[in-house]
Amino acid sequence: MHSTIRAAIAAGLCLLAFALAPLPGLAQNGPVPVPRPVPAPDAPAEAATPAEQAADADPRQELGAVTHLPIPRFVSMKAAEGYARRGPSSTHRIDWVFKHRHMPLRVTGEYGHWRRVQDREGAGGWMHYSLLSGNRTVVVETPEVVLHRRPDASAPPTARLEAGVIAWLGRCDHGWCELEVGEAEGWAETTGLWGVEAEETRE
Repeated sequence: MHSTIRAAIAAGLCLLAFALAPLPGLAQNGPVPVPRPVPAPDAPAEAATPAEQAADADPRQELGAVTHLPIPRFVSMKAAEGYARRGPSSTHRIDWVFKHRHMPLRVTGEYGHWRRVQDREGAGGWMHYSLLSGNRTVVVETPEVVLHRRPDASAPPTARLEAGVIAWLGRCDHGWCELEVGEAEGWAETTGLWGVEAEETRE
């Protein structure tokens, strides 16, 4: 009987000791902070957002602060005469006067209603946006540009354009652009033109 009592007391003491023992993660004076999970070394990185992907694709791309259109970009003269000023306001002095309607110009800056432009020789200044058009034109830079029926140098010619001729710009692909001058139209290589990028694509 005494041995049975002693065994029961011993078992009770063991249970009491287990109940009083601190649980993992707990200290005598409060909880122990649980460490944050650490990602596996080979865990994949987060996917880039579409905006980040666009920025990575062409980090040199600049957009105008006013129009959010690409800078630089080509436009054409809407008016028969346009003043290019030293700064973006009508109080600045006039540096150049452009007198060729539809001539191509390159926009290199924006400020309010003003656009900084330059011609194929680098002359220019700030012009009011109302004098410009988004309709694209090009000017022939070489002594002669041949228009072809198709974007192929071996295709039959449809017209020949002399240096200084301004033409309306149509589709462009793989270094060829569709041009229109009066009744003449056809495809020309971009190498002899100013007002279009060499490998520009237009629908």
